[in-house]
Amino acid sequence: MTPGRTARPGRGGRPRPTRSPGRGEQFEGAAGDRGPDAAGEPHRPPGRPKEGTLDGLVASKEIVIACGPGGVGKTTTAAATAAMAAHHHGGRVLVLTIDPARRLADALGLSTQGRGGHAHHHGGGLGNTEQRIPDEMFRAATGTSPRGELWAAMLDTKASWDELVRMHAPNARTRDRILANPLYRNVSGRFVQSHDYIAMERLYELHSQGKYDLIVVDTPPTRNAIDFLDAPARMADFFSSPLLRWLTASYRSRVVNFASRPFYLVADRILGSQFLGDIAEFFILFQSMYSGFVERAEAVTRLLSDRRTTFLVVSTLEATPVREAEYFARALVSRKLPLGAIVLNKVLPAYLRDRDTAQLAEQLRDGSRSLGERLSSQLGTEPDLTARVLEEIADSFLNFGVVARREAEQQADLATRPEVLATVPYFDADIVDMGGLLRLGALMWN
Repeated sequence: MTPGRTARPGRGGRPRPTRSPGRGEQFEGAAGDRGPDAAGEPHRPPGRPKEGTLDGLVASKEIVIACGPGGVGKTTTAAATAAMAAHHHGGRVLVLTIDPARRLADALGLSTQGRGGHAHHHGGGLGNTEQRIPDEMFRAATGTSPRGELWAAMLDTKASWDELVRMHAPNARTRDRILANPLYRNVSGRFVQSHDYIAMERLYELHSQGKYDLIVVDTPPTRNAIDFLDAPARMADFFSSPLLRWLTASYRSRVVNFASRPFYLVADRILGSQFLGDIAEFFILFQSMYSGFVERAEAVTRLLSDRRTTFLVVSTLEATPVREAEYFARALVSRKLPLGAIVLNKVLPAYLRDRDTAQLAEQLRDGSRSLGERLSSQLGTEPDLTARVLEEIADSFLNFGVVARREAEQQADLATRPEVLATVPYFDADIVDMGGLLRLGALMWN
């Protein structure tokens, strides 16, 4: 718990620190103007964030789940959202990635630079334990300290499963037998569904602890994120399935009925009796934690639909990503989950759609011959070559204008309307430090 915070009863009866000044409903009374932000604009004076903006949406939430297609800047958007909340709203903000691609450290600039300026290995030391992002990174980017604290973590599936077993095992002997079981070691580290479920479990646990005012979650690409949403219910169904009851009952009694005998004979010959024993022991031991799993799965499902949670769908306006983003937005609505915002990345600038600039480009293309002759005398170049370059530039501008107008139509035709629709222009370079994150965040924020 942070020094100076007083505990209050939290979710599930757990102690929970009070919100820090500057977050959400306590935004009034925060520190005064802190100088220019990362985009060079002055900070908004203390007050309630403007409604209908990402700033206002995030200020009123405790969990923001960023999801969407791959390759659209989702991890960077999640990191920028968390960084902006820590910098402007205050409180303790955690950005948690459950995407195994490990891009969060790169977006935060931790893969090349760490505390005291020392180089880090790839991954920046991010792991299952939350790591504080140094305030120096904010000061280097903006010249000012953040109002709050930014923390980051990357889901470690195996470590999270081990912690879950320690929490739910009925006794130390069962705990140790599960952790030593060979099948458990494989499932907890490699099984895709185990990653989806433990991600939800980790989010629930972090939220229940009450250490953070805001948790921003970066998920895997869209269709995997649907699995992520359904994982708690699937896990509960699995532990109550007839197949599982049949397998464990047969092993417990050591009595194999006539119908199942051929299965066991073949399985024993192919897999070995030890493997079958590991399977049965694994499920028998896990069933001892059944009630805990089901309770938590139901609690996680409630948390996702809570008014303090919101989903942020990230996409570009290219045909395939926008279709996937709309698919996910519809899935959220059909599950009655809160679609708070759609963030459209890499959007072409509005001036490309301007009629006057298009006419200027047409004049440049049509007059490229005469203009090329005048320029070539000043530049010392061939008139034909100069004219060809000018014509290509004008044509390229007009082609971009066509794409920009198509993007605007796609944006207007989005089938599912969120509370907030934010657009971010194309960045020439990758975002790999706090300055880049805050520049991106400033464009999304208002």
